[in-house]
Amino acid sequence: MGSERKVRRRHSAVRRAWRFCLLLALPALIFAGIFLYQGQLSFAPAILLIACLLLYLLLVAAALIEGMVRPLQTLSNVVASLREGDYSFRARGAGSQDALGELAAEINALADLLQKQRVRSLEATALLARILEVMHTPLFAFDRHDRLQLASNSGAQLLGRPLARCYNQTARELGLQELLAAPDQTTHSFGAKPTRWLLRKAAFRQDGAPHTLLLLADVSLPLQEEEQMAWKRLIRVLGHELSNSLAPIKSIAGSLLERVGSLPGDEATLRDFRRGLGVVESRADALHRFVQSYRQLAQLPPPQLRPVPLAALLERVVHLEQRLVVQLEPGAPVVLNADPDQLEQMFINLLANAVDASLANGAQWARVSWRVAGAAALVSIEDRGLGIANAENLFVPFYTTKPAGSGVGLALAQQIARAHGGEIRLLNREDGPGARATVRLPAAQSEGTTE
Repeated sequence: MGSERKVRRRHSAVRRAWRFCLLLALPALIFAGIFLYQGQLSFAPAILLIACLLLYLLLVAAALIEGMVRPLQTLSNVVASLREGDYSFRARGAGSQDALGELAAEINALADLLQKQRVRSLEATALLARILEVMHTPLFAFDRHDRLQLASNSGAQLLGRPLARCYNQTARELGLQELLAAPDQTTHSFGAKPTRWLLRKAAFRQDGAPHTLLLLADVSLPLQEEEQMAWKRLIRVLGHELSNSLAPIKSIAGSLLERVGSLPGDEATLRDFRRGLGVVESRADALHRFVQSYRQLAQLPPPQLRPVPLAALLERVVHLEQRLVVQLEPGAPVVLNADPDQLEQMFINLLANAVDASLANGAQWARVSWRVAGAAALVSIEDRGLGIANAENLFVPFYTTKPAGSGVGLALAQQIARAHGGEIRLLNREDGPGARATVRLPAAQSEGTTE
């Protein structure tokens, strides 16, 4: 219908042009007929002259109409190309000093402007796609019907599905309905991992329709760091005060214990004095050692990094454990840029916990393995204990499930791992009883390679 209407309008415009040309030539034809009639010419010569005059006028009118219609058709084709998104065509005659020339120049300028804007739009779209690809923050954009229109790669990973399967899905289908309805700057737990997310919401419009942007910021690590700093400050204060009090108590109890023998009285009374003072001295000494073990958390020095082969380090740790035979399953050779003393202490603590858990459950089994995943080394330490009952407090100082535990081992191990840019996760095993500690550490290089 649109093309037929365009053809009909073009034909009507051409008809009008021909009609105006004929009307313009009509007075000349009338006067020519009068002059020929007054000149007493015969019929044949008069008709011949009039026919020649008409042919001349028709040729002039055709040339005039063609000179006007052809540039307009060209301009129409250029505008149609612009409307279709093709900015490669340009109108001719833009340099002529007339109305058509000015119109052609303006259309060419418009084509140049649209072409530049299109290039900028393509570059901006490519930049946005690249940002969404590399950003580590989950990002989602929903339209007014709560359907996902845009998402980052990390957002698709958080949802546990390919990015192509996320588009045009509703917030309910993606499990994001609560986040979409939640207020701005609130924290939520979302995903399979125990991660705390800070929700940021923003509204924007696209094609005149309202959209909602969701941005999730991982605040688990900052919260853990703040909690760790609070524990360190508390440990420093308590350690200082308790150490200052326990030292003189132990000294006074030891001095009194040495002087008991010189005191008068029966043997039973003196024996009670020795027993009581001995208990005071031993408990003061035990409390002092207990406080010093906690102070390790607050006084852990920065790691002294150097190349460390992971296989040799784990072999040393496994050989130190003599309570049961630990299975060591070797993985791909890998070198860590780490502090070997701190890493060895971390793995000793984790393996000791695994062996304690297996022995408590009557099992004589523990296993250590590792593998390389991208730029990280993943070390797994598995046991066949009773499993984990309260995973939320595992890395909290002072917390322990062992009768004689101090609650320092796991907290110190996590602190060492984070100082090396890694992380420890402790979960129940899916393939049987027990738990699995997974240590992720950045790998420096594979053994045998050169940088």
